[in-house]
Amino acid sequence: MNLGIVKTPALRLYPFLLLAFSPLIPAATLTGADSPLHLTLRSRIQPAGIKTGEVEKEAVWESGKTALIICDMWDDHWCKSASRRVAELAVSMNAVVKAARQKGVFIIHAPSSVAEFYKNTPQRKRAQNASFAKATVPLSKDLRWGTTWCWPDVPREAQLPIDDSDMGCDCPEKCEIRDAWTRQIETIEIQDPDAITDNGQETYNLLEERGIQNVILMGVHLNMCVLGRPFAIRQMVNVGKNVALIRDMTDTMYDPRMKPHVSHFTGTDLVVQHVERYWCPSFLSTDITQQPAFRFKDDPR
Repeated sequence: MNLGIVKTPALRLYPFLLLAFSPLIPAATLTGADSPLHLTLRSRIQPAGIKTGEVEKEAVWESGKTALIICDMWDDHWCKSASRRVAELAVSMNAVVKAARQKGVFIIHAPSSVAEFYKNTPQRKRAQNASFAKATVPLSKDLRWGTTWCWPDVPREAQLPIDDSDMGCDCPEKCEIRDAWTRQIETIEIQDPDAITDNGQETYNLLEERGIQNVILMGVHLNMCVLGRPFAIRQMVNVGKNVALIRDMTDTMYDPRMKPHVSHFTGTDLVVQHVERYWCPSFLSTDITQQPAFRFKDDPR
C-alpha cells in the first residue's frame, strides 16, 4: 500500500525518535533547515464608527517555531464539486507543503476521522507518543463529524456571511451526504519528519513538545472544518497560538443558490474576510513558494 511516505534507512529515523525524550527540539534542527518565513499578513479592523478596513503588515516567523496544519484534504467527498476542487487544490498545496518543510516548518496532516488509516506509520505514532501538555484553556469536547468541535464563539464573532445550512453542495443536482473519504488525498506527500493526527490534545502535545508558537492553517472547508476542528483556527487561537490562514489554499462548502447569492468563489472570499476580522490574519501561498497564488480554473473573476 502506497501511503505517499518516503522510505529512508532506519538510522535516519533515529533523530525523530528522540522527540519523545527531548520536548523542546525545534523541527528545524531535525530537518537541517531554518529559513525564516517572510509573510504579508492581512487582517481587518473596525474602529468605532468606521467601516471595516483591510490592513496588511509584514511579519517574519521562525520556521523552527512554526507548524503547518493541513485540514481534511480527503481522497474523496460526498459532494462531487467539492471533490473536484480538492483534487485541483491538492497539486498546488503539495508544493506549499514541500517548500514549507524544506524551510524547517513542522508539517501536521489532519485528515479528520480517517487517521486510523495511518495507524502503523511513524507519522501517526509520532502524534500518539508526543509528551502530554496541559492546554492553557480546556480543549473542545463536543463531538461533531467524527472529532471534537469548536462551535462559533457568539460573543466574539458574527454569523458567517454565507448560508451553508444546506451543507453547501453546489452541484446542479444536490449530492447525497455520505462518508466518502478513507484517507488524505495521495497528491499531498507525507514525509519522514511529519505527523498525522485529527485529535486536539495530540496536536497541542506536538506543538508544545517542539516549542512551536506559530500555526498556519490550510485545507477545507473554511466555513466548517478549518474553523471548527479540534486542531483548527478557533481552537488554536483559543489556546494562545499565533495563527494565520493561507487564503488561496482553502475552499468553502457554499452553493450560490443560497444567500448572499454570490458566486462560489466570492462566497469563499467572504468567509476569508470573516476569519480575518474575527480570528486571525491570512496570507498568500506565494510567501512560502515564491510562485503565483493558486486560483481555481473555474473561477472567472
